Amino acid sequence: MDLRQSLELHAKEIRKYTIQTIATLGVGHIGGSLSIVDALAVLYFDQMKIDPKNPKWPMRDRFVLSKGHGGPAVYATLALKGYFPMDLLDTLNISNTNLPSHTDMNKTVGVDMTTGSLAQGFSAAVGMAISAQMDHAPFKIYTLIGDGESQEGQIWEAAMLAGSRKLDHLIAFTDYNKMQIDGEVGMINDVSPLDKKWEAFNWHVQVIDGHDVMAIRDAILKAQAYSGKPSMIIMHTIKGKGASFCEGKVGSHNMPVTKDMANEAMKGLV
Repeated sequence: MDLRQSLELHAKEIRKYTIQTIATLGVGHIGGSLSIVDALAVLYFDQMKIDPKNPKWPMRDRFVLSKGHGGPAVYATLALKGYFPMDLLDTLNISNTNLPSHTDMNKTVGVDMTTGSLAQGFSAAVGMAISAQMDHAPFKIYTLIGDGESQEGQIWEAAMLAGSRKLDHLIAFTDYNKMQIDGEVGMINDVSPLDKKWEAFNWHVQVIDGHDVMAIRDAILKAQAYSGKPSMIIMHTIKGKGASFCEGKVGSHNMPVTKDMANEAMKGLV
């Protein structure tokens, strides 16, 4: 099995468990979870320096999911990576769970920052990168934002600071699936051209297919090697990617998911 096949297999497993986890609960943020799966597969199973047996290792790379409603995909990834038992996934968002709807560093092993209020996670990632810069730490800070989230002014305040501070160990991703809770991003508050905006804020920018694991990997390697600027990797993605009942549909932001729907989607992932 070559690297592409291995990463695609990891992505398939993350999708499978993300869908099953949400179906166990019966409702959830499935669209924006499935669109980030391929990036998570590359980060956690190839690029990030992490140790599931030592989740607080000081020299680990950090990952901040600023669009915190994508938590189910992160939970599936962490479980598959060995941070906690797989059966914990069945407790998603139930009473007293350690897997709340939005990621919480105080509840879930392997989560580096509590997020959910849009744009705040990105600001936290910038702060973490400033701290690492001051300490001359060798690790990277990875963060992932949404395209709807990019309508928040706080994103651009943090972006301006990161560019000004030349935080070249900060690598960000935009999940550009072009849909948000109320409709198409371009119809509500168009964020395009995203690449030109980030370049204007003094970031190194790449635009890729967010479902091509090798394109994601290559972009990360280029970002790691770039000095003097933080990096933004804009990923063209499809909301609900991999689940036939919600792929490319606006209504998939947060929707009911039955076990029958999940089982039907599984057939397409074989």
